[in-house]
Amino acid sequence: MNSSPRLNRAVSFSQAADNSPSLARLTELVRESSSRLKDIESLIPEALRSAIQAGPIDGEAWCLLISSNAAAAKVRQLLPLIQARLISKGWKVTSIRLKILISRK
Repeated sequence: MNSSPRLNRAVSFSQAADNSPSLARLTELVRESSSRLKDIESLIPEALRSAIQAGPIDGEAWCLLISSNAAAAKVRQLLPLIQARLISKGWKVTSIRLKILISRK
């Protein structure tokens, strides 16, 4: 048995990410997804912007999280423009999925 006391100390998220390659990669993907959303924001009608969140990235596929079916229907119409904008900004995106968030009451 190890006689030295185990020290538990709090670390910040960024410190934890620095010490864990998988957590660092996840952090990088979250930042990238948020950057993509920022790059397409001007294409989305202002009234819909609050209904859309950046979602997961899986290779060259990106997911947008949408708060309602109605918002998803409008965003679906914009997908060709959104994908073209992302490609013009240097993002490798071959597909964009929409996932409708179900609110739990």
